Amino acid sequence: MRRLFGVGLGLVTSFAQGATEVDRLGLHKQSQFQTVQGACAQCAISPQALWYFRNETFAVPKPGLPVSGISPHKRGADDVDALDEDALPALIWTGSSRYWPQMTLNATATEVSSAGGERLRFELVPKIASNLSYWNADTRDFFSQSVIAVRGESASNALVARTVWPHAFKLDLAAGQQPLHSGETLQSLVQFEQGGARSPYQSRLLWEKSPGIAQQSAGKPALGILLNGAQGDDDEAHGGHFALATGEVGNAGEYGAWLVNNYYNLATNSEKGIIAGVTPFDKYMGDLNSGQAFYRPSYMLVAVFSQPDIPKQIQALNNRVMQHFYRNDFKYDHALENCAGISIDTLRNLGWQVPMRGVESMLKASAAYWYVAATERSLKKGRAIYDYLNTEMTRLFPAVAFDAIGNDLLNIAQTGSTSSLRSPIMQAMAQQIEALYFVRIPQIPSSRAYGQAPVYSFAQYLQQAPADRSQWKIIPVTPNPLPQHLKEGLALKSQSAALLPLPAMLFLISVIGLVLMIVGVCAKVFKKVSGKYDV
Repeated sequence: MRRLFGVGLGLVTSFAQGATEVDRLGLHKQSQFQTVQGACAQCAISPQALWYFRNETFAVPKPGLPVSGISPHKRGADDVDALDEDALPALIWTGSSRYWPQMTLNATATEVSSAGGERLRFELVPKIASNLSYWNADTRDFFSQSVIAVRGESASNALVARTVWPHAFKLDLAAGQQPLHSGETLQSLVQFEQGGARSPYQSRLLWEKSPGIAQQSAGKPALGILLNGAQGDDDEAHGGHFALATGEVGNAGEYGAWLVNNYYNLATNSEKGIIAGVTPFDKYMGDLNSGQAFYRPSYMLVAVFSQPDIPKQIQALNNRVMQHFYRNDFKYDHALENCAGISIDTLRNLGWQVPMRGVESMLKASAAYWYVAATERSLKKGRAIYDYLNTEMTRLFPAVAFDAIGNDLLNIAQTGSTSSLRSPIMQAMAQQIEALYFVRIPQIPSSRAYGQAPVYSFAQYLQQAPADRSQWKIIPVTPNPLPQHLKEGLALKSQSAALLPLPAMLFLISVIGLVLMIVGVCAKVFKKVSGKYDV
């Protein structure tokens, strides 16, 4: 946690930018929000959320506007009853109070200029000490080639940038339809050139409801299925990351102002300064310390709708889930409750039953439990490997969740099937969906190692990571527990799983029984043989 730019606590301001106001934050009007820097006693935010963002800059709804609430008797995505799709997110992590939508960076990265001729000295927010990489000459060269959007602060005729995002990264609304051809799959698009970290940016129209309708997507509501690839310098991150995004397509196909629902481990301090939260797309991807695009390639499926109902419902439930998350009603778990699992639970609880892919293997999970528990001398580590191998794969692997949702979207769009849509709002998807895009976002050059495609299975994970675990690159983190006095309600009722799962115990009993049976048979055979030849 850090304090930026010396701003005082509790300062509330309007959200300003260089020349004009930001139009949207996701599906909402920017004018509905105000910016807060630090603690805000008068804001309609839970004390738990305020604690996590006590040293940060964020946007909150203006007084008198409806704010997303929660049921204190539900956990996470179970809190689905009586959703108010017009209620605003209680907190949006913008990270900055100012926004410059169109700026040009000079070749030396010392100055930016607006289309109207405004010129400002260009500076960067400081690198977090624990962050292993940062902006370098390659980053400067990359951003000086095109118009950029910047989030940051003003200081003495300088723009102090925290988020930088290229205007060239947007949907190509002029593109013609280019469906998957024979032998091509969503997985092959993701794994193209080891994930495409160094590939050109791509926006590809996979499907449109009628000829030319995708070219009319500007201003329409959209849902983004977002997959981030494997990091190049962290062998615990080959699984990638996953998030759902909502917003309106910009006039030229922009999506930087969409809202991303980023579920991340709150129990540790991220070395890059990441805090789980609802956050603008450009910040999620282009924050100079925490932006996903600075340390891995990313991929997005975009579904454009004629009506806002479905994206609104998805965002409304995510707003609630995030508040439960801050309250510690449920906790992040890399196997049982990770970014993919939490996100896909919201879809399924809303009535979109994304097809499941099963588990790796119950037998393998039980065997691995005892092997790891014995070799590592830890039942906790044994339980962890058991959970990895026994968790439904769309909830475990971000890439599998992306693939399952994407293929179901294609099936719904192309055939009109509603077999996976179990609620009235979700059943309208087949009529309301107008276009599907695949977007590949390359890694932004920096001092960080290039990443690659995320893995789709545990076996692939073991192939991609060094065989010798002592050679793994692991980035250490420090604990960040929510203070005990802020825990209340369901947060005080433990959800911890038993260290010894029943199937693993039954597996051990079966193995012991099998061994005893074999020993018994061998003893009988030996007795007969020894008796026959006894002299």
